[in-house]
Formats: sequence, C-alpha cells, structure tokens
Amino acid sequence: MGGNRKVSVQYSSLFIALPPAAHPVAARAAAILRRTVAERCGVRADAPVAGSLWIVFALDAGGAAEGYRIADDGPDVIRIAGADERGLLYGVGRFLREATFISGTFTPGAWRGASAPAKPVRGIYFATHFHNFYHVAPLADLERYVEELALWGCNALMVWFDMHHYRGMDDPDAQAMVARLHDLLAAAERVGMAPGLGFLANEAFADSPPAMRAEWTGGHDGYADVALSHYHVELCPNKPGALDQLLRWRREVMAAFQDVNLRYVWLWPYDQGGCTCPACAPWGANGFLTCARAVGDLAREMFPGVQVILSTWLFDAYIRGEWDGLRRHLQAGGHGLDYVLADVHDGAFPADRLAGKASGNIRLLNFPEISMTGMAPWGGYGANPRPAHWQKYWQGARDKVAGGFPYSEGMYEDINKVLHLQWNWDPDLDARQILTEYAAAYFGREVAPDVVQACYRLEEAMGDTKVLLEQGGQRHDIFWFAERLDPSRPWSLRYAGGRAEGVEGTLELLESVDRRLTPAAQKSWRWRVLLLRGRLDCEIARSNGAPSVALDQAFEELAALYGATRAVPCLTPPSSLHLKGLVATIPKRRQCETDPLERDTRC
Repeated sequence: MGGNRKVSVQYSSLFIALPPAAHPVAARAAAILRRTVAERCGVRADAPVAGSLWIVFALDAGGAAEGYRIADDGPDVIRIAGADERGLLYGVGRFLREATFISGTFTPGAWRGASAPAKPVRGIYFATHFHNFYHVAPLADLERYVEELALWGCNALMVWFDMHHYRGMDDPDAQAMVARLHDLLAAAERVGMAPGLGFLANEAFADSPPAMRAEWTGGHDGYADVALSHYHVELCPNKPGALDQLLRWRREVMAAFQDVNLRYVWLWPYDQGGCTCPACAPWGANGFLTCARAVGDLAREMFPGVQVILSTWLFDAYIRGEWDGLRRHLQAGGHGLDYVLADVHDGAFPADRLAGKASGNIRLLNFPEISMTGMAPWGGYGANPRPAHWQKYWQGARDKVAGGFPYSEGMYEDINKVLHLQWNWDPDLDARQILTEYAAAYFGREVAPDVVQACYRLEEAMGDTKVLLEQGGQRHDIFWFAERLDPSRPWSLRYAGGRAEGVEGTLELLESVDRRLTPAAQKSWRWRVLLLRGRLDCEIARSNGAPSVALDQAFEELAALYGATRAVPCLTPPSSLHLKGLVATIPKRRQCETDPLERDTRC
C-alpha cells in the first residue's frame, strides 16, 4: 500500500539518523544514500544544519519480513523503517527512486506508505566466466553494481566456480578465481544478500583421473553428439572411487568460502556435466540425483542451515525420461532438497512438468534466461530490453514460483534483471510500470515516457542478430567460425540485423532523450548501452550489414564498457578489427581445444 504527500520541498543539505548500534547493513544503506545523493546533485549528508532534511532510519519489528515503510515524521523529517535490515535497505532504494535530483538541490518524492515482498527468493546468478563483465570488471565496479541491485530488492547472489580448466585448488589461477568470487559474495553479504555457490554435479578438474571419467553415448533429436557440451574431464559417480573424489573436491571448494556463510548451494545437470553409462542413465533421474544428494549432505554439514537447490536445466533435451524420473524421486520423499530450479532457454515456464502433490509439493524457482536470446554475440549490440516477452512469461510463472535467479552474462540486460526482481517483489506490477520507475530513477522523470517507448521499440526490432563470416560461398556464424573458417583464404564480414522497420524512428527518439539528459546521465553505462543499441540497429539497416566506421566505433565503446578485451567470441562486441584478430588466432584456438587447461583462460 502507499500514498502521496502533496507538498514537495527542495533541500540543499541532508542528515541521516541511524538507530543506536546500527547493523552493518543499515550502516551500508546510509553510506549508499549519502553517496548517491552527493553524486547525483552534489548535496551533502554529513551533519545537520539549519534547513536540513532529516532522514531517520528505524527498525519496525511488527512489519512483514524484508518490508519497509516510508512516512513523514514531522516537518522536514522523513522516517524510513524496515521490518529488518534488508527491509531498511529496500526502503532506501524506493526513497532514492522517487526523488528528484537537480544540481545543488534534492527533492524527496511524494510516495508514502508500506511495501513488502511477495516472494522469498529474489536472486541473480552472475555467470563469472569466459572473461565477461563479471569475470574481469574491477571489484569496486562490481560491488557498486551489487549494491544497486540490492536497492531493487535483490536478496541473493549466486556464482559458480568453474573447475574444468584448473589443476586443482592449488592452481594459482584457481586461487585467483576463488579470491574474486569470495570478494564478490562478501560484497553481497554487506548489503544483506544471501550468498550462493553453484556446482555442476559431476564437474571435475582438468587433470581428473581418466579411469573415473564420465561416458557419453546416444542422445536424441539432433543431440547424437551431446559430448560437444562437455570438457571430457567430468567424472562418472558410479565408477570406483569417483564419487569420493568428487566429494573431496567439493569439500575443498566449499572450504574456500566457509567464512562467507553460504545460504544456498545449487546442483546443475548440464551444460557440461552428466554421464550416460548404464549405471547413471537416465542422468537427470539417476546419476545426477546420486551426486546431488551426496553434495547436498556435504553442504549441510559444512554450512548448517544452507538450502539446497536442484536445477533441471536441459532436462529431456539430451536424454528422455529425466522429468518423469525426477517426479517419481520427489514423490517418494526423503530427497533432501529445498527447491527445484526449473526453466528453459526462451519459452514458457515449464511448471506443468513438476507441480503439486505428484512432486512432493516441492517449491519451485525460475531461471529466466535474460542474456542470450536475439543477439549473437550476447550483449554485442548493447541493451536487450524485453518487457513484452518477460511480461508474458511472468503470467505463466507468477503463481508457481517462490522466486528465482535470472541468468546474467553481463550488465547489458540490467532492465531485464529489474523486471524480474520487481515481479518477485510485487507479482501484480505491469512491465510498463517497472520500466517507468527504472527510467525515472536513472534518467529523469521528464524523459521516462520516451525511454519506456524506446525500450518497447528496441524489443520489437530484436531478431536473429548475428555476425556472418563469408568464405567460398559459405556463411559461418560467429559461434562456429573457429571450426569452419580457413584463415589462410580470403573471407568477408556481414552483420545480420533484426527488423529494420522503425529503427530510424527509434534512434531519433533515443537521441531526443539524449539531448535532454544531464551530463552524468548521458555518460552513464545504463544510458550508453541503450543509445548504442539504437545506433547499431540503425547503422546495420542503413549499410545492409556491411562493416562501417560507425559500427566499429559503437562496438568498441561497448567492449570498453564490458571490459571485454579477452572475452570469448560469443561475448565480445564484434568490431571488424576484433574479428580480424580472432580469425588470425584460429590455428592457436584449434590447438587449445584439445587441452581443457587452455580453453577459455589461456587462448
């Protein structure tokens, strides 16, 4: 519920009053509030002076968990009360989004009332790999981003320590990655997020014992060679000693995070991962569950109170019978699971495959794939807002889930993250409402309607945007060029765009907004990825996909924003210069593909 105060007053100074012995999350909320106001309008919040706006933080034990209330508490005093420390932080987020920032003055918004989240799990999964933004960005930037997501109600962060290219935990590269993930989860804890760590059920280090390795045969419906998605170092849990070895490695990895206080551990069947030997098949309903139960028990031993999540990603894609087998397993009880994570690449939420008493009333989470669809490389053309698509998806998921973890490969899908975080807060919200609040918060209330319209137009223009390398009459998609292109022979480049109709008008709208933004908003990465997306759509249509200086400039700016100088091809904005460099490295990349130690990290 909420109401509006009729009078808004401009202030040139603020003072934040914290409760006695403030919890670290409350202190962090105050620091974020001070920093944001100072950066947006130059108003300080250091000490009270005559005419200051007082912002009083409080805890109200009677409110709904993680909820907040914003109220007037006398002249020039606003009270932000949280049911707990998280709720207080989320109240600060709402307070900041409602405010108006003009150089030298701060005007609090008119919204007053109470709000509390509908779903208990409002997480994000950062795919910390392949030299994407999460893998390479300065930790200070990532910590800032984690804080900004928390202001939208995010209460959990999941990461994955990908083992396959390290020679054990003593490998210096493995230690460096552990340190980075540790720092990222610690930053999440500082803003009240529950840290989580993911595992592929039977993933292994690069020098895993060959005698223990998994087997891959069969498959169906075009997946005859499912081993393509594997690194050929995974272990079969039914071979002698293999499960014990997997558990020793899991214990080593978890021990590296023991001071972070993990609240979630999730177990993953695929992309890599799995085994089709007779003792493990069908993997998702057999060998996978053997691994998951053992790892779940270990997690509960090492982290009392941890919640175990079982993923069903790509169930029945490689091997039939996995959904049916899982239903029987859950119905039998005693599975030791807290949640099942269920979703597909880009379709409707698959709730019908696992629902109600037939599945032991297991709680479901979703895993919306917000990163990849519609453009290759992922994020290579800038922002990918999909409000209409995700609104339709949410209608099928909203009453089935206890929350979820959208799958993120970078910050270019920030809008999609916020859509899902806000739906998990209030399932009745409309995508347009959320987008309007987003645009007003980051770009200004006066331009918000035009930004919202542009986002819907960008979604309409999305198609199968990709990079095509042409050679000898054949066109090679960027995902497979290293396998199919001969770098010793001439080749050419073309960009295949989405729908060309209307892109000129969309760019005109975005450029009109750009002229009305403050200098700080103009330079912000959130605005740049939107504006560059409009420019790229338009330039590809104008040039009919031919390379151009304008395209290269836009791609190179995106690469700088992402820090994507070493990212794999499917994550790097595809400037012509970058693609020429990639083609030159094809012989080395082919050599690397024979050695899992070289993949992704050294090539």
